[in-house]
Amino acid sequence: MMEATEQEDHIADAGEFVAPPNGGVNELLDMGEDNMQGQMEEFLGPQAQYNEEEEERKYYRRKRLGVIKNVVAASLGAMMVYSVYMGLLQMQLILHYDMTYREVKYSNLGLEDIDRKMLMGINVTPIIGLLYTPVLIRFFGTKWIMFLASGIYALFVSTNYWERYYTLVPSAVAIGVAIVPLWASLGNYITRMAQQYYEYANYKEEHVQERKKLPKGACHSYIIIFQSVFYLIFNLSLVFAELPMRLVLNSHLHENKYILANVKVCGAEIRGMIPGFNTTVLTNLPHSMLLIKVESVLMGFAFLAMIIFLVLCGPAYRPTEEIDLRSIGWGNIFQLPFKHLRDYRLRLLCPFFIYSGLEVLFAITGFSLSYGVCILGLKKLWLLIVVYGLSSSVFSSLSLFLLRLPRWLCLVGGAAVHAVLIIALLAFSSKPDQPQYLGPLLVISVLWGLGTALNKTGVSILLGMLYAEEKERLDFIYTIYHWWQAIAIFIVYLWSGLPMRAKLSILLATLLLSCYCYCVMERRMAKKVQHRLPRIPRPRHKVKGYRYLEEDNSDESDSEKSGEEENDENIEEMPSADGEEEEQDAGTEGADSPRVWRRGARGQQHRWEDGHLQGAEEEEKQVVE
Repeated sequence: MMEATEQEDHIADAGEFVAPPNGGVNELLDMGEDNMQGQMEEFLGPQAQYNEEEEERKYYRRKRLGVIKNVVAASLGAMMVYSVYMGLLQMQLILHYDMTYREVKYSNLGLEDIDRKMLMGINVTPIIGLLYTPVLIRFFGTKWIMFLASGIYALFVSTNYWERYYTLVPSAVAIGVAIVPLWASLGNYITRMAQQYYEYANYKEEHVQERKKLPKGACHSYIIIFQSVFYLIFNLSLVFAELPMRLVLNSHLHENKYILANVKVCGAEIRGMIPGFNTTVLTNLPHSMLLIKVESVLMGFAFLAMIIFLVLCGPAYRPTEEIDLRSIGWGNIFQLPFKHLRDYRLRLLCPFFIYSGLEVLFAITGFSLSYGVCILGLKKLWLLIVVYGLSSSVFSSLSLFLLRLPRWLCLVGGAAVHAVLIIALLAFSSKPDQPQYLGPLLVISVLWGLGTALNKTGVSILLGMLYAEEKERLDFIYTIYHWWQAIAIFIVYLWSGLPMRAKLSILLATLLLSCYCYCVMERRMAKKVQHRLPRIPRPRHKVKGYRYLEEDNSDESDSEKSGEEENDENIEEMPSADGEEEEQDAGTEGADSPRVWRRGARGQQHRWEDGHLQGAEEEEKQVVE
């Protein structure tokens, strides 16, 4: 009996371990569910290590770095495009000028006539740029105009593989068509990047968060910095453009005694470019494969510039801003550049715009040929252009002093330097082939580059500062600026046969007129004379989209729709003394703009509530009486 009882106790003890009660299992399951729920809440809930302000600061820091990348990419792209264009054009004109090259390779083609018509296409076509540039910029967008214009320059390079009338002349005309849109887009783009950098640097400001108009002078410092960086990089195009001349053609050129044998005088006393210059400048013709390799390298850099514009340059405007810019009507876009000339600031700056184009072309064609090549020989042409380009690039950084100094100092300083040089050139003449004048001519090149740098950066910075808060007008302003420069290109094309002293006199007269008009403009602005700007019509959106929903709001529930319909009926029945004014405002902004619709509804509702309260107060007064 005792043994049986002990066995039963052992079985009972063993049973306790083998079969635990159901309550213990449920407690374990509950603990597992609570633990899993806690882990999910910890994973999905706000992180203790997440700092919203720090992440926001990092985000806008990346945005600012992106803006700097855009400025550098646009500057590099423009520098590459013009390096390729000017280098190829210079090499092409020298080869086509040589009589031996024309007779051996293209005896019956008439390269001289082709070159004349090609230069006419490049220099004359930009005159009509004011008619189509704003329309193209608003239709394609600022970034895409830069990309497409660089593609036209690449097309010009490709036509040199097969030099014929039907390839060279049409591509030259296309270059003339693209000059004004390209430069207007570049000026607009750099100024917009300065505005964007200010917005990303001051993202906590209320006017930035609400996308209101920028305060006056808010982004001027960024405009100064970005324009200086752009011209510092772009002016290097004059340096790289001379590489084909230095590396390829220089070894094939005749000596100075042969080239300048019939030249009698150089400098201020000559008429035309270089009268008596020998028509044979090459000792032997470059191999065709060598020229093809050079053109292929230039073609590769032209395509690289296109890729830089396409991939590395970000958009200048937000997508909704692009829609707003082109929704004001194409007729208005066509007219607005002409209407902006009512602004006395632009009218008084027009002489400076013209001089800005004249002085650069005079340095590259007039001074470098009639003084440099005539006195030093054709082999020194590359040296004069390289010194001028390096000087322009380095001295572009001097405009950074405008961060502390008054803005007039840049333009007036550059004008003073050029005035002294023009007077010196009026008195300077020499006999050909005088190598002892190399030093003075290089000094003149350096000083002329100094004046060019101050002039170019000064005008671009001044326009950016005057219209920094008017981002919807920037493309019109820069179109006007570069259209007047196109007029200067045409003037230089026309004066090629004039005496040198006549050219210098025109240059000096334009410079003095520019300084006088600029001083008048600054005096008027100091007296706070009101300028006149044309009103830009409000966008008229014809396409319904998520940005411009009014009645077709797909995100709206049925209850919200019914509630809004009731409110609309009440608002329509409310009396409004100023209803006609609201209708006019809504009509000017566009029927599809929800902003005006809501503002008008709120205004009517507030007026009705005020009238209702006044009526109630009058009734109470009557009861008291």
